[in-house]
Amino acid sequence: MNAQAPTTTPDPAAGASPVMAQYFEAKARQPDALVFFRMGDFYELFFEDAQKAHGALGITLTARGQHAGAPIPMCGVPVHAAEAYLAKLVRAGFKVALCEQMEDPAEARKRGSKSVVRRDVVRVVTPGTLTEEGLLDARGANRLAAVAVRAGAAAVASVELSTGEVECLSVTVAGLASALAALGPSEILVPDRLFADEAVNAALKAAGGFVQPLPQALAEPSASETRLKRLYGVETLDGFGQFSGAEVSALGLIAAHLETTQAGKLPALSPPRRAGESDVMVIDPATRASLEIERATSGSREGSLLAAIDRTVTAPGARLLAARLARPLLDPAAIDARLDAVAWFCEKRRERERLREALQRLPDMARALSRLALGRGGPRDLGALRDGLSTGEAVVRLFAETKDPLVALPEEIAQALAVLDLARTPELSAFRDLLAEGLGPDLPALARDGGFVAAGVRPELDQARALRDDSRRVIAGLEARLAAESGVALRIRHNAVLGYFVECTAKAAEPLMAPPLNATFIHRQTLANQMRFTTVELAELDARIAQAAERALAIEVETFEAWREAACAVAAPIQAAAEAAARLDVASGLAEWADDVGATRPVVDRSTAFEAEAARHPVVEAAVRRAGEAFTPNDCRLDGQGVSGARLSIVTGPNMAGKSTFLRQNALLAVLAQAGCFVPAKRLRIGVVDRLFSRVGAGDDLARGRSTFMLEMVETAAILTQATPRSLVILDEIGRGTATYDGLAIAWACVEHLHETSRCRALFATHYHELAVLEDRLAYVANLSLRAKEWNGDLIFLHEAGPGPADRSYGVQVAKLAGVPPAVVARARQVLERLEREAGAPAHLEDLPLFAAVAEPEARFGPSPVEEALRALDPDGMSPREAMDALYRLKGLLA
Repeated sequence: MNAQAPTTTPDPAAGASPVMAQYFEAKARQPDALVFFRMGDFYELFFEDAQKAHGALGITLTARGQHAGAPIPMCGVPVHAAEAYLAKLVRAGFKVALCEQMEDPAEARKRGSKSVVRRDVVRVVTPGTLTEEGLLDARGANRLAAVAVRAGAAAVASVELSTGEVECLSVTVAGLASALAALGPSEILVPDRLFADEAVNAALKAAGGFVQPLPQALAEPSASETRLKRLYGVETLDGFGQFSGAEVSALGLIAAHLETTQAGKLPALSPPRRAGESDVMVIDPATRASLEIERATSGSREGSLLAAIDRTVTAPGARLLAARLARPLLDPAAIDARLDAVAWFCEKRRERERLREALQRLPDMARALSRLALGRGGPRDLGALRDGLSTGEAVVRLFAETKDPLVALPEEIAQALAVLDLARTPELSAFRDLLAEGLGPDLPALARDGGFVAAGVRPELDQARALRDDSRRVIAGLEARLAAESGVALRIRHNAVLGYFVECTAKAAEPLMAPPLNATFIHRQTLANQMRFTTVELAELDARIAQAAERALAIEVETFEAWREAACAVAAPIQAAAEAAARLDVASGLAEWADDVGATRPVVDRSTAFEAEAARHPVVEAAVRRAGEAFTPNDCRLDGQGVSGARLSIVTGPNMAGKSTFLRQNALLAVLAQAGCFVPAKRLRIGVVDRLFSRVGAGDDLARGRSTFMLEMVETAAILTQATPRSLVILDEIGRGTATYDGLAIAWACVEHLHETSRCRALFATHYHELAVLEDRLAYVANLSLRAKEWNGDLIFLHEAGPGPADRSYGVQVAKLAGVPPAVVARARQVLERLEREAGAPAHLEDLPLFAAVAEPEARFGPSPVEEALRALDPDGMSPREAMDALYRLKGLLA
């Protein structure tokens, strides 16, 4: 039997030009990325990359030469505008590899006329690794997360590359969805074998970020530990704490991804902070979306809890507030430490105002430092560090001037001021002084633009600048002298190819081409309307100027690199200072909001109580206040032990009476209190809530073939199986998506399970009035209702919660308010009256004539004769006698 010849994959670069061979090499290293191949002032894309970019960006698709006998598809974007195109591609889910020119074309030509410029991939841009200011939301985090599962235990690691913040969270596999939802990552790294796990897949889908599969080998603990040590430049991880295998794997995935995407550049990362599910309130994705904590259901920030309470004046402060709301604490002591700081700023209005005024000048130091560490920063980022550290020092002085020696500052404020005090960190103070003395007043975006080093810092730089600037004045003098001597209207100009040259019109150049001037003026170039010349003197001057300018720029770039390295050397204290300033911003901003809305300090303890007095919904209240209306506050009293209140309240009342608002309001109070915020209530006492569940509203999950009712049951099942005695549950209209008796049975059983098995605090809103009898059957159940009254046939919503069940649902009245046609409303009333007369006998409905004609039954709810007569009167045009007659006529109409 003949052996089969081995098959080989054709080399795509075979027969390619040297430049295209470079492209194929870069593409082979990043096969799943679009390669931005630098060619002069453009990034070019070729082959399939060009076609994909053409479709995503709408840029022109052309062709460049041929490869393998076919035209090469090509498109490109200008380098100066590349950032906007990168943002669009990343948002569309693409990875982009930047392949840059690593040398000057002049250097390449020294190796031979056929040599090509060296190029290399310097970075791979992905959603979770963005650091550019123009690509990021200044007030929002941009996290890269990684998921790992080992021996049944799971872990989620995350890095905010733009600030260097690293976290690691140990969770159960079932808790992955809640952990990822709290982080809200832009990109999630997942070992490929985990895609076979349905629970992990569900968690990834709920998180909503760009999912990046990675080989399982990258998640092996030993290899992951090696990469982590390399990333942090340490010999052991013991200084960071004891990590589980899953945590090391998750952190290792991030390290591997950063090595690949950052092309060997080490970011300035803080040590990983470890946490567990027992440290923060668990909020699953459905609850987070339902309560609109960070984003409204529309997807925008407006209309969310975060937008309603955010009074921060810095971008880092806004990001910290969002992180606190996303993960409320469980430790009452840690919560009280945050509340102490807010309370102090509430009492010290003058100090708060002065602090907030100072913080408005605070740049985003953490993101500036990250760009510098990754080699993407410029002089403006150094300026941000200088100004940020100086602002922090000014804040310290502000507190020193106003400090009462007899009153100690709250711990959170005192710790933040200690970090910002440069006198306590000599190396940071020296770095700030270095930048304060060295940086000039006008800072360019890029170091290669020059002009950012102050005069007097580098004597050799001052000499080079003087020569360069003096030579430019000499150029102007030489131009005037040559024009006078030749009698020709000429100008001395400059470009990158010819350097300095003499230029004049073709007609004026005739004397320069003839003796005796042709001995001085050497012809260089002829254009359509101009001719260009040089002289020996001009050529020598050109060389001196070029050398001086190049020397000056080289010194500035060298100085920038030294300062950049100095910044990286003090990265940890800079990051700490940035975080300290953010904490002050959050505390003072929350105090500002508390003053605006009349919020009070909650009491958070380890009981199972929930006692809210005169509480308001922070988002809805803000909306009604803008409309010039008042929000009706309400009380709520629950207790898992059934001592100070019911364990479960059954909430009834008509639609539009405010049941959903009431439910969400109390859930948001728990989030605010445990995040360390004041709450919009006269008083709130709450025992820490370990898990918050909300099932409010309805929707389909068509992509997974789930109806509204099925989705409702899936979410309800998760609540019933995961709620603990310390949880808080709000449920709205459970069972409404199926037949009446089925829905009632499900709702009844859910109430019993929450009361008897979960034993958690719960608010259960329903239209099944039959559930009201459970108040007498279950020990810790109480009825609560949102009030409404009928007046002259209209329904008035009072938005007041009170004890007892609602007497009726007022569905027909709500239908009328919604604009349902009068004939339909009247027919509904007729059917309702028949049902109420024959309660318990729905089968008799067939006795009703099918849609019986009703002779204007709704007319009794229209204008009365008295109203019509009043509308016809013109009081300003009536005499006293006519007015008296009209009054008697109206009296007669009433009779």
